[in-house]
Amino acid sequence: MTSTDLALQRALDGERAHHEHCRAVLTAMVEGAQEHVVTGEDVSASGADAEVLGYRLRSRAKEMRELPEGPLFFGRLDFTEAEAEGEGEGERDGAAEVEAEGGDAVRALHIGRLRITEHPAAPPLVVDWRAPVSRAFYQATPGDPRGVAVRRRFGWAPGSRGDRADLTGMEDEHLGRGESRASTIVAREIERPRVGPMRDIAATIQPDQDDLVRAGLGDTVCVQGAPGTGKTAVGLHRAAYLLYTHPQRIQRAGLLILGPNPTFLAYIAEVLPALGESGVRQSTLAREIARHPVTRTDDARTAALKHDARTAEVLRRALYARVDPGAADDLAVPDGSYRWRVPAEALARIVADVREEEPPYTVGRERVRARIVRHVQRLAERRAGPQTNAWLRRVERARPVGAALDAVWPRVRPEEVLAPLLGDPAELARAAEGLLDGDEQQALLWPGRPPRSWKSARWSAADQVLLDEVAGLLDHPEGYGHIVVDEAQDLSPMECRAIARRCAFGSLTVLGDLAQGTTPWAARSWRTVLAHLGRPGAAVVPLSTGFRVPKEVVGLTNRLLARLDVDVPPARSLRGDGELTLRETPPDALPDTVVDAVRHALTREGSVGVVAADPDVPRLRAALDAAGVAASGDETPGARVAVVAASVVKGLEYDHVVAVEPAEIAAALGPGGRGLHLLYVVLTRAVSRLDVIHARPLPF
Repeated sequence: MTSTDLALQRALDGERAHHEHCRAVLTAMVEGAQEHVVTGEDVSASGADAEVLGYRLRSRAKEMRELPEGPLFFGRLDFTEAEAEGEGEGERDGAAEVEAEGGDAVRALHIGRLRITEHPAAPPLVVDWRAPVSRAFYQATPGDPRGVAVRRRFGWAPGSRGDRADLTGMEDEHLGRGESRASTIVAREIERPRVGPMRDIAATIQPDQDDLVRAGLGDTVCVQGAPGTGKTAVGLHRAAYLLYTHPQRIQRAGLLILGPNPTFLAYIAEVLPALGESGVRQSTLAREIARHPVTRTDDARTAALKHDARTAEVLRRALYARVDPGAADDLAVPDGSYRWRVPAEALARIVADVREEEPPYTVGRERVRARIVRHVQRLAERRAGPQTNAWLRRVERARPVGAALDAVWPRVRPEEVLAPLLGDPAELARAAEGLLDGDEQQALLWPGRPPRSWKSARWSAADQVLLDEVAGLLDHPEGYGHIVVDEAQDLSPMECRAIARRCAFGSLTVLGDLAQGTTPWAARSWRTVLAHLGRPGAAVVPLSTGFRVPKEVVGLTNRLLARLDVDVPPARSLRGDGELTLRETPPDALPDTVVDAVRHALTREGSVGVVAADPDVPRLRAALDAAGVAASGDETPGARVAVVAASVVKGLEYDHVVAVEPAEIAAALGPGGRGLHLLYVVLTRAVSRLDVIHARPLPF
């Protein structure tokens, strides 16, 4: 062994020893957090203070107990000339003195998933990747070293739980010497097989991704990301960064992750816990707005109309048509043996004034009540002087006041607005006049005999969007401080409005790719999406350099991109290790060819995804089962092979993708649909190898 090899081995042993020490300290931190919970339960404080303290201590202890096992650090920064910046506002310098090659003392920072320290006042053994000082790990270059002399990256065995032997290598960049080269450790991490759920990318964040991750809490950012550029991971890491940087504001206002479907949510579920953040709500928009089970399916035209922004105005008209300033006669409010009179003209004026203010419907109703009471109060005070609060409450609850209010501004539920609108052609015609033509109105009406009551109505998925719109007109929903929206290119105008209502005073991270828009209402411009989200001036940042999809696959998909009629630049890839195979086969031999392709893929490392048009999935799964190849499903959830319908593959990735009959996938959404976009999605799920099997001519 050479002297260089010996020095490297000594350094590696030192880092392994440091990691073992960090592991022991973390164990003590977890135990200490639990001890603080026990101590906090006996704290001498008011009941409210003790409850708040207990909640915070229990939450912190739970988060630390649930932290997934894995390496505690992935990088190190050595500073020699400048002081390391503080780890956070008001915190001490996080750098510790270590001995470098040649015996010089340097200030070193290990960068990892969370801060690890033996004592709150002591320099940390590991600094959280989100801390300000850690930014140099992602942004330092030979031209702008940011005080960094050496950036070290650690190589860990795939799937490592953080055992000593799993630290297999390290790589140093001497920025002070002007050294710049691509990191082989980063390349290996990006290229290693995809098995199981999505991984965090804290170790591999690139400078442009880091800028997006660390955008301010008040900033709404829209990321137009080509396949494999890490846009989903950027969004999740931004969520983790905001939770770290603004914990109290985010915990108070809430943070929501919205994905396109439950399959996608299961895929990303472990990313935030791996970054030390648990308890974040991850959901789909359909789940957030659901008021009733979906028991009916709209045809494509009807669904598109219900998702059209014009329908919002139709609903607003239908709701406020119930407000009738002249519906009540003179109002007589009892006060003992006396009656206070509110003339019908005064009551109509109150209603008209509130209506012009355009408050939420329920707020407007209560404003009318308050102004009726104020009118009566003025009459009473002229006659008998100031009135008590008890008197005011008595007037508010007076039966004649409630009856008049129900006449001029009736109480209503969303279902009571929508059911008559979709069941009565005359009512729909009044609300849609000048907005929808006769054919469009006819398409919106429920088929057959309308239900006797909204309680017996059968609701479609698009009806849920309309009900949510009416609910938002009645009352503003409880909002979030920040919402991360993935696959946002598929949102309809009405879905965007539903999200905007839930983030009226917060900010958004909007993620997507216009080329992957597959819904009938998918956007062709981010400006349109952002306008419906209520953020027309938000920045749109493109990510076009891919780290996941190989060059061979990107070359193929760029040919398809030119046919998609979206303003998206061609992608480029840093991956040169991929494989692309096009196989033509007779129609009756297609299932056998798929089986052969899967068997060949299983001789290599990584996951295998067989993706086909939705109707073909059962046939292909049966063919694999008959051939003895275990494929994921209800009975084999842990299999390396997954047979996936093209309609739900968005956001997922596999080492080896077997794309079956592209022409069938392209035709899946009907004439004039987004079938080519769906095919684009399918072909870009491959991380290393793409096998295209077809009997019909290829559509690209």
